[in-house]
Amino acid sequence: MSTLKKILIALLVILVLAAIVIWWLSRGEPADYSLEETTGTDPVLAEPDAQLIPTVQVAEPIGWPDGAAPQAAEGLVVNRFAEGLDHPRVIYAMPNGDVLVTLTRAPESEVAGGWLTNLVASILFSEAGSAGPSPNQLVLLRDTDQDGVADERHVLREDNLDSPSGIAWGDGNLYIANHDELLRFDYELGANRVTGEPEKLADLPPAGNHWMRNIILSEDGQYLYIAVGSASNIGEGGMDIEENRAAIHELNLETGSARLFGAGLRNPNGLAFNPWSGELWVTVNERDMLGSDLVPDYMSNVPIGVHYGWPWVYYNDIVDERVEAPMPRYLTEYTRTPQYALGAHVAALGMVFTEEGTTMGENFGQGAFIARHGSWNRIPPSGYDVVFVEFDDRGNPVGEPRQVLAPFLTGDGKTYGRPTWVEWDQTGALLVSDDTGNIIWRVTAPGAAGAAAIERNSGERLPPRRELTDDPSRAFEDGAIDPSQIM
Repeated sequence: MSTLKKILIALLVILVLAAIVIWWLSRGEPADYSLEETTGTDPVLAEPDAQLIPTVQVAEPIGWPDGAAPQAAEGLVVNRFAEGLDHPRVIYAMPNGDVLVTLTRAPESEVAGGWLTNLVASILFSEAGSAGPSPNQLVLLRDTDQDGVADERHVLREDNLDSPSGIAWGDGNLYIANHDELLRFDYELGANRVTGEPEKLADLPPAGNHWMRNIILSEDGQYLYIAVGSASNIGEGGMDIEENRAAIHELNLETGSARLFGAGLRNPNGLAFNPWSGELWVTVNERDMLGSDLVPDYMSNVPIGVHYGWPWVYYNDIVDERVEAPMPRYLTEYTRTPQYALGAHVAALGMVFTEEGTTMGENFGQGAFIARHGSWNRIPPSGYDVVFVEFDDRGNPVGEPRQVLAPFLTGDGKTYGRPTWVEWDQTGALLVSDDTGNIIWRVTAPGAAGAAAIERNSGERLPPRRELTDDPSRAFEDGAIDPSQIM
């Protein structure tokens, strides 16, 4: 045998061995726990399994066959409110019943982590049906006869839009969040075009690993809250590029002043006000590459000044040993525990609370409805559905999530679509955007009476404690302190 032939055989053996090693490293580790075990108020938190190569299992979107629809829970029906839309994401209902939706994709940009991360990200975007140029359109859908199907469609705006997502309206002002700026337009209800030049209210940290920028107006219309996701998974690109990211900002619309409202939120998305307390709540996508069971995405409240730990810790005090950036002193002393886990890697996005007049029936009473966009890094896949989480009379989540729309998965590694956002229409039905199915679904319980208004909790404030007469830590023990000793 010639020397050249021996060399070629040796190279072939090396290539085969390398292929086996790459396959072994990239095959991923299946979940040890069920999705249900990683949800709720007390989720199972597995031992972290740091991964050099992430577990990857992306369900390929194939679109919905003609006449097909997601499977709705018992007592509910679903129909196509609008279809033929180009990647619809955020839905926003106007006071007159018009429905606005942003048609959008990620901007062309690099993500943190270097060339390999960008290569993997581009492959994942393509497989998940999110690749391609952004349509950059704001569209109005109108159901003039309230039959549950939009019969008018108007492109409200295309100019000045750059990967737009968040929408809000109040007192003649339409607010749109591009990936890198917050704009305000003059817009009167019922108009079929948004004309005139916008006013830039603020620059936003551009793109990054998480490019959507959801917004919500305060109930009095004075403040606007803006959710900005991180530029990386765990700060691997350095913390300088994470300035003002992984956070929710508050903008005073009267004075133009802004402040950091909540931090340590890797990728905050759905913003909604808890009707029992008036407090801001948010859905959050947690970190990746710790295995199929970690870390559960969640929804939680956002009191002013809150910190949820990203990137250094998760779920209050579990330190992520992969993070190289120095941890702030005493971080775990004030990091907040998420209120409710929505499941590992489900990619929770849009969220709405029950409102007066909503028609989802007795099985879906008072609580929150959440679109779980679907995992790309869990075996088996999770999410790809819409769920309901019940809240008690004090405004706290209880029990396990209940499916409103079953997973859009086909069962053979593909998916018909991916639920993205949720909103109420003028009849009290739930609208669900499906960005890869290019459809907005409408879900309701036929004949159901409209839900009653949720009464805002109120009560007298506790009097201040003027002096310490006991061990302060015992104030948190049931019955540890006689109420007569507070003053």
